[in-house]
This record gives sequence, structure tokens and C-alpha cells, in this order.
Amino acid sequence: MKKPVQPAESEASDRRPGGSCDGLYDGRSDSADSDHHVASCPQVVGEWRDGRSTQVADEVICETAVALVYNGISHVVMMATPDYLEDFALGFSLTEGILEHPAQLYDMSVVPRRVAVGGRGADDRRGAGNDTAGDLDVAGGMEIAMDIAAERFALLKQARRNLTGRTGCGLCGAESLEQAIRRPTPVVGNQRFPHSAIERAVNQLEANQPLQAITGAVHGAALCHADGNILLLREDVGRHNALDKLYGALCRQSRGAHQLAGSFVLISSRASYEMVVKAAVMGVEMLVAVSAPTRLAIDLAHQANITLVGFARPGRHMVYTNPQRIIN
Repeated sequence: MKKPVQPAESEASDRRPGGSCDGLYDGRSDSADSDHHVASCPQVVGEWRDGRSTQVADEVICETAVALVYNGISHVVMMATPDYLEDFALGFSLTEGILEHPAQLYDMSVVPRRVAVGGRGADDRRGAGNDTAGDLDVAGGMEIAMDIAAERFALLKQARRNLTGRTGCGLCGAESLEQAIRRPTPVVGNQRFPHSAIERAVNQLEANQPLQAITGAVHGAALCHADGNILLLREDVGRHNALDKLYGALCRQSRGAHQLAGSFVLISSRASYEMVVKAAVMGVEMLVAVSAPTRLAIDLAHQANITLVGFARPGRHMVYTNPQRIIN
């Protein structure tokens, strides 16, 4: 739940997340923390409360068009929160099957597209190792330029997918029913998770979502230890983007397969079919959603050997598939 807004004379920085989120991101530096400066921005708004109208300072989430460009060819444009974009680009490339493993990504750079007078854009290229967007004006959108292996690029061109995705859209320009509904490879593993682990992760979720706390407008995807403690979390306006950012972060930290072994993923959204497909690509054995799953998500979770849990709230949750992994 979003924190209450403050009177207009209060500094917006007073409402930024503090020590409760310290250590959330492994190896997080001061420069990485400044990602949240571009992810949200203060705005004075009118508030009506208890019969009175006042001016208050609110924190509003940023959302911008992000173009994913492979070997110089634009593949898709997604709407996303403009932080941890390198994580997003790598995670998306893997979960969408563009890349089979991170080593097939040779280079990556983020190109902010500023809107200039007369409609001309100006580029400002950054290296892939710098996640900090700082004070960049993202009104013109962002471009993530990636250099990938030739064989993967050839397959990508063959797919002929180059449409615009919207927030909450997971099809990303699929041209056929076969492309739209991918059949995931079954996940290998039979880790056991106690019900108490799900409960612990759900109880920790709010404290580990700093952007949600100040804006009330983002989804979160969290990697959780088998005991339920949250290890890593990413946020975005799009639930698919948040999951892609999480997987990309793990792979960029060289912790992907190793860290996912014996862990589960918690998402703050519903469990739609594409979230199950992405979880299967990641090798996740249990996907826990705060809201409901769809019928197709349940079917695909069965096929992918994923334990799917929905309506995960404090004190209750519902197990839809593969209940043998959950123990009392």
C-alpha cells in the first residue's frame, strides 16, 4: 500500500525509502540507489480528504518507451520503469527465447532519446556497466542496443516480430497462435517448501518494495530462499518486466542457475500464463502470486512441473498445481 502523501511544503526526499531496504540488492552502491531518482518523481497535486481540499507533494512513478535493439535492428518497444534497464534487457532476451544463455550477449548500451526542439532526437550513449540513469530526460524514450551472437540474431530476424508492447502485454508482437502460447520445457527438481516459507515471503514483500511504498504503482518480483526470506527483488510498472529484471539481475551477477536452485519466486501480481512461461525458462520450481492465476497459467504450470500458488496473503494461500513440493 502506498504511504500517505505529505503536505506540499515537505521535501519529497523525506519520503524516500530508508534503512528498511538496506542490503536488499547485493552489492548495491550509492550510484545504483540513484536509479530511484529517475524511476519516480515528485509532483504537487490536489487532494480531497475529509471534506477539505489541500495541495500535497506526491511521488509519481515514471514510465517510458524502451526499444530493444539487437545488432542494429529494433525488435520491440515496451513500456517500462526506466531503472535497471540492463537487467530488463538481458532477462527479457532470455525469457523470450531470443538468447539461450547470457554468454550470447556480447555487449549492451543504453541510449536515452531526448526530445529536442523541432522534434529531432539527441542520443546520449552509456556503457552497459552503468545502471545509473541520473538526471536524464527520458521523455523521448530509451533504447537498449545489444550485440548478440550471429546464430541467435538470424533466428530473431526469421521470427519477424517488431511490434509495440503495452504495459501488461506479454505477447510482444507474436504473429501466430504458436508464437503467442509457448509450451515450456518441464522444470527439473523436487525441492520441498514449507507453508511457513510462503507466509514469511509474503510478510516481507511490502518492506522490500521501496518504489511501491512511495508511488503505489509498481509490481514486484522477488527471489526467495527456501525458508521464505527475500534474497533479491526488482520492481516495474509491468509485472512481466519486474520478473525479467529479476532474472536479468541474477544472470548479470553470475548467480542465475546456482541462486535459483532450491529457491522460489514471489510476484505481487496475478499469475498469468506468460509469467508461468518465464518462470519455466528461469527454472523456477515454485511460483507464488499475491493474486489469482488464470486457467491457462494453471494448465501450463502442470505441463512445466511448476508448483503454482495463488492468493498468497498473510495467513492464507491456495495451491493450484504440484502440491507435493509444499510440506507442513
